[in-house]
Amino acid sequence: MRLFRRPNPPLANVGEPTSRRTLQPLARAIRYLGRYRRETALAYGALILATGAQLMVPQLIKGLIDSLTQGLVALQLQALPAQAQAAAVTQMGLDPLALAQMQTAPTRGLLVAGGLMLVFALVRGLFSFSQAYMAERVSHSVSFDLRNELFAKIQRLSFSYHDRNHTGQLMIRATDDVEKVRLFVGQGLLMAVQALLLLTATLLILSTTNLRLMLMILPILPIAMLLFMVIGAVARPIFEAAQARLSTLNAVLQENLAGIKVVKAFHREAEQIARFDHAADRFLAEVLRAMRLMTLVMPTLFLLANLGQALILYFGGRQIIEGTLTLGEWQEFSLYLVFVFIPVGQLGFIITQMAQASASADRVYQILDASSEVADSPQARPLPPVEGRVTFEAVTFRYAGGGPPVLDEVSFVAEPGERVALLGMTGSGKSSIINLIPRFYDPTHGRVLIDGHDVRQVTLDSLRSQIGIVLQETTLFTGTIRDNIAFGRTEARLDQVIEAAQAAAAHEFISQFADGYATHVGERGATLSGGQKQRIAIARALLLDPRILILDDATSSVDLQTEVEIQHALDRLMQGRTSFVIAQRMSTVVQADRILVLDQGKIVAHGRHADLLETSELYADIYTSQLAEDPAPTPAWAPASAGQEGS
Repeated sequence: MRLFRRPNPPLANVGEPTSRRTLQPLARAIRYLGRYRRETALAYGALILATGAQLMVPQLIKGLIDSLTQGLVALQLQALPAQAQAAAVTQMGLDPLALAQMQTAPTRGLLVAGGLMLVFALVRGLFSFSQAYMAERVSHSVSFDLRNELFAKIQRLSFSYHDRNHTGQLMIRATDDVEKVRLFVGQGLLMAVQALLLLTATLLILSTTNLRLMLMILPILPIAMLLFMVIGAVARPIFEAAQARLSTLNAVLQENLAGIKVVKAFHREAEQIARFDHAADRFLAEVLRAMRLMTLVMPTLFLLANLGQALILYFGGRQIIEGTLTLGEWQEFSLYLVFVFIPVGQLGFIITQMAQASASADRVYQILDASSEVADSPQARPLPPVEGRVTFEAVTFRYAGGGPPVLDEVSFVAEPGERVALLGMTGSGKSSIINLIPRFYDPTHGRVLIDGHDVRQVTLDSLRSQIGIVLQETTLFTGTIRDNIAFGRTEARLDQVIEAAQAAAAHEFISQFADGYATHVGERGATLSGGQKQRIAIARALLLDPRILILDDATSSVDLQTEVEIQHALDRLMQGRTSFVIAQRMSTVVQADRILVLDQGKIVAHGRHADLLETSELYADIYTSQLAEDPAPTPAWAPASAGQEGS
């Protein structure tokens, strides 16, 4: 019997592409940069300086080429006869001093241009490193915040949300989806700013140097941008579908690893491999579909760049022939033209990355924006220390998604210190009752009260801190035995942990380990037997010293002798505590102060064992068919006639 899950809950389509196609979720993620203003300012400041150094290089090359050209002209003039040389110099409007300067220009130009290019290269390298480092630092900080908020939100979401969503799909959103958002914040966004800055500055420079030539290549830019925007719009839903397939793939993997013993026990390895292959094939198909679209980007970029270069070669060559453009100016323009098409090429990469990040951000914010059906109300107050009176007032409950109610007008009162056993066939509503007490779910109608306080009007922390729970399916966490026992009270001293373990009949076997309470239990307690895990879980609940105790067949995984020891311990520690017990063994039912017999969500009988045998046909049938063969050891708190009564 399970406490936290509705049997076979319908899974929500969390892995399916969302219908929203806006960039709002990605913009919300980018706002996280505001938390790291200093680092962000340093990254973008370094970007501006590195881009400025990059823009200076064509100017230097222009001056160098013009100097070399003048030096070549000077050499040719020197080779002429004196009379022809004088005529040429006069025709060119030069004097002897100017001619001498032309002769020394190449050497001087090489030294100056080479030195400045080295300086600008060092500046650009330094600030490019600073830009990349600070951007990565900021992006990892943003992903750190996103993952932490995502994990915290998943912890706070109600059980009904987890009923509808697969664990593997939630894991992908906290890992792969957050990583795609991080990559855009750390690379794509910075690249977009750099592309915009480089493109704007280059166009301004070109417009001031040769406006007529710039206007020749200007129409190419909007065509390229429009094309890439169309590709990005088409790519976004494809990337959403790919992420959905990845979620499904991860869900299959997570489910298989969690149930690997069952897979091997039933020899279903081949079937599970085929199932994983099918999910992997669907993921691969979506990825290839996206990549086919993305492969259009670079060929399109090269086509447009070559078209622009051809226009510059033709119209620039004509201007050189006409004498309105020097060779250095033409080379400068050609280099700046590269700076025009570099941002255009980056635009294709940016749009691809933005499409992926936008799809992933949308999936992340689906969780962050999800509302918890069970949460503290604005008027909620801390629940004071309770005596343990639990009241159900006409409680009707149905799980999300509709269907018939699993509890129908259930009413009862459990007095402080009473031991209440819940009995009924599968699906009768036993787990639903104990789900409502710690408010894992809220009733559809009616009220659940503890000491007269409606559980919906008190804070969840104050409510659950006074309730101890031991599940049939024991969950231990990676760590030591002490860590697991003190899970609900991490500040507990070792002597308190040992006392709880002794009460749960766990101290003896723990002491036999070489490391004692420092023994690591492995993933999900894999190094312990079922009975050992169950006793540690009981010790964990007892360490809380709860006023209300919920036992979901808490002794089902232990042998009869251990059960006797645990029942003796529970008898001592449950005095004055209200206990709700779901059990399959007769020993934990017949001695209850109150037995609630449920059938199809209704309490059809209640009372003690002896009375119910006489007054309830359903209870007698359950006892006869399911419990009569149980050996039923007699706990310490049983009255003298109990053994006869249960026989």
